Amino acid sequence: MAAISLQQVRKFYDNGFHAVRDFSLDIGDGEFVVFVGPSGCGKSTTLRMIAGLEDISDGTLRIGGTVVNDLQPKERDIAMVFQSYALYPHMTVRQNMGFALKLDGVPKAAVAQRVDEAARMLQLDHLLERRPKELSGGQRQRVALGRAIVRKPQAFLMDEPLSNLDAKLRVEMRASILKLHRQLGVTTVYVTHDQVEAMTMGDRIVVMKGGEIQQVASPMELYERPVNVFVGGFIGSPAMSFLDGELRDGCVVGDGYALRLPAAMADRVAAGLAMNGGRAVKLGLRPEILSLDRAAGEPLAAVVDVVEPLGAETIVTLRVGGGTVVARLGGHARLEPEQALTLYLDTARTHVFDAATEANIGLGQREAA
Repeated sequence: MAAISLQQVRKFYDNGFHAVRDFSLDIGDGEFVVFVGPSGCGKSTTLRMIAGLEDISDGTLRIGGTVVNDLQPKERDIAMVFQSYALYPHMTVRQNMGFALKLDGVPKAAVAQRVDEAARMLQLDHLLERRPKELSGGQRQRVALGRAIVRKPQAFLMDEPLSNLDAKLRVEMRASILKLHRQLGVTTVYVTHDQVEAMTMGDRIVVMKGGEIQQVASPMELYERPVNVFVGGFIGSPAMSFLDGELRDGCVVGDGYALRLPAAMADRVAAGLAMNGGRAVKLGLRPEILSLDRAAGEPLAAVVDVVEPLGAETIVTLRVGGGTVVARLGGHARLEPEQALTLYLDTARTHVFDAATEANIGLGQREAA
């Protein structure tokens, strides 16, 4: 196991394109860190630089305290799991899992022992003599994981390993990977564009956009205290809703609504806006802070647009003036499109962003008692 440290790492190409900009991050020994962001944000490029599959244009990369910028991938003592399984079709599961060890000259008895151990861990021991074409997608992905495990590397690097699986298998494999991480304790860097995967798997999550880190935090810290509009809108399912407005005398006022903020939050927002001399804000609303219960907070007039009954809960998209909000209501909610109603909003749990800088200047936290 080993810590991984990236200091002001950059990746740029001859055509002037900057894929990764000033990426600095310390990953602890045994930590599970997830890189997440939209396509083209630089997350896979960063992972490939750690692996040695992409040259580092500038900056320093250390694995286990050793600078590895100029080391070949095989010299870095890491194992990578890709989106594609990359299994040899003519080899059995046993042969696929042990192939890298065989190339490294590991004795046959040791190879067999490591393969057997990994197979038991991954529940593949009854499939060792089968070939990839005889396996399901989930079984093939477990073989790819087993091939990485047998090498006993300092770190695992995983590049969207579950994207080829159906929804049910993805949930099962997420649980399997987390269980393996608890058993092995190996430093793991995991790349995904799926924020649900990121939220459920990572000790910490690195949110990226345009080649830059937007925020690094635990899953709940990201959800409850996003630093800007991008993070707030990217993390969470259903996503955070945004309403344009202005701060006026402690209220956020916009098209079709006026909501009074708690006094301390209003003061923070006013101070944040004063730094740029503006009044325009974006109000960020998580689906669960909207309710049909009058006791829940400030009233918000809305018109139902789309109703999605999911059994235990109902997801409702509503129009508020010229904007749109999404609410997570109880499964008992019986609503119809174009129905006018009043929602009630817990303003202490809202997020207020400066419309000019998109920075969170309210932080959406309940006031201390």
